[in-house]
Amino acid sequence: MKWTELHTESCPVARGLSVIGDRWTMLVIRECFLGVRRFDQMQARLGITRHVLADRLRKLEADGVLRRDAYQDRPLRHEYRLTEKGKALHPILVTLIDWANQNVPTEATPMITLLSRDTERPIRPRLVDEETGAPITHLSVTAKLAE
Repeated sequence: MKWTELHTESCPVARGLSVIGDRWTMLVIRECFLGVRRFDQMQARLGITRHVLADRLRKLEADGVLRRDAYQDRPLRHEYRLTEKGKALHPILVTLIDWANQNVPTEATPMITLLSRDTERPIRPRLVDEETGAPITHLSVTAKLAE
């Protein structure tokens, strides 16, 4: 199966990866959440080639994760903003940051520390059931495959 064919799979993991599974895509999304909106800024911060970045931005725009807004007419220049669909990726990014900080050690200080906007203290994300507030863990949830 080709990577582009995952978009129509019945498996939600495969469909999700068809949008964000590329190694550069979540880094582009991270930059958007950090307030970076312009192509040149993203390219400089990521160290990515223009061709690869343009390709990922086009794909994210086509998938409805980003929208492109003009900020200059002559020459025409655009910035990239998260859509509601893109903003819905925030919990995934926060969880990935926390997981990597806890489980993929580095000798350097972690680039990103998650802080509460209210208290400015470090936070640790926790996945909970919206209805009951109960923590969601590998022990409390099972995934049922369609028959």
